[in-house]
Amino acid sequence: MPSLSEAYHAHPVEVHHHKHPDFKSLQELPDSYAWTHPPDHVRAINTDSNFASIPVIDLSDRNASKLIGHACMTWGAFQVVNHGVPISLLDHIQWVGQALFSLSTHQKLKAARSPDGVTGYGLARISSFFPKLMWSEGFTILGSPLEHFQKLWPQDYAKYCDIVVEYDETMKKLAGKLMGLMLDSLGISKDDLKWACPNKGPLFKDTCGALQLNSYPSCPDPDRAMGLAPHTDSTLLTILYQNNISGLQVHRDGTGWVNVPPIPGALVINVGDLVHIMSNGLYPSVLHRVLVNRSKQRFSVAYLYGPPSNVEICPHEKLVGPSRPALYRPVTWNEYLGTKAKHFDKALSSFQLCAPKNGLFDVNDSRKNGVQVG
Repeated sequence: MPSLSEAYHAHPVEVHHHKHPDFKSLQELPDSYAWTHPPDHVRAINTDSNFASIPVIDLSDRNASKLIGHACMTWGAFQVVNHGVPISLLDHIQWVGQALFSLSTHQKLKAARSPDGVTGYGLARISSFFPKLMWSEGFTILGSPLEHFQKLWPQDYAKYCDIVVEYDETMKKLAGKLMGLMLDSLGISKDDLKWACPNKGPLFKDTCGALQLNSYPSCPDPDRAMGLAPHTDSTLLTILYQNNISGLQVHRDGTGWVNVPPIPGALVINVGDLVHIMSNGLYPSVLHRVLVNRSKQRFSVAYLYGPPSNVEICPHEKLVGPSRPALYRPVTWNEYLGTKAKHFDKALSSFQLCAPKNGLFDVNDSRKNGVQVG
């Protein structure tokens, strides 16, 4: 099976003016980090008012699948509670992230990600598509963090590795559960996907995942800075844990940017581009971004969940019919990552075969195919 890292080797990240600054030492916002924002940049919908944010779904609810389906169709994102992940584990992974990002820049660069690599310390891969830099730093983990962590903590790397391994295994189980609920809401069973349960083994055993630790330091001029620029995820789904500092926003058509408030113990779920394709556009991937704070550091960790890297993802046959043709051609995760690394926000449309009829789907036709829409 090809490695996910292969997708990036042909498309290295090149940001020549990036020198990994020590954010703590900067008293003013450098010009290279100063974005020209539209007037509505900081005026996102206030979720403390009468406007709603993304749905919060209790995974112990017997209607969880239906609720998830509605959230995916109308928002492309939701938060989950009663997800089975111990609060202590969320605290531990936050501790690892805080310990990592509090290291000196010199020490962090010992585990720097190479331009054509996937893992290690560095800037967001999407940075090369924007003229300005983002006020954030990240650390990507694919598989074991041992090699990198030995460079960061030569004496006591083991305790950090153990936490990351436990978190990764826990997230993979939760991602499989969420994927099953999403598919169920579309009227698709695990038996309808050959790669979901190969050889009658454990469900979603051969899926792939990566961890992305993110730090958004306090910023001297947050209204002109950007923590993470708008993008969609190149995944099936993404599970995000965020600390108690706001900053994450999702974009909703007809509404604009909406804050996603941190809820203690909750996890944010984003629909990724591959579910967008698999659902034949019924569950659109969510555009999201991160703003920064003048006085507080924001921390998050994302679990990026995808199919086996060589499995072709395409609109499922149950979601295709005479009145709703397949909108996308088949694509493997490897191919999609390579295309996203090269074309960024044009990647999804590059696999499109045709446009939805009248720009919309026939909701009644969706119901005929077992899709739960409300």
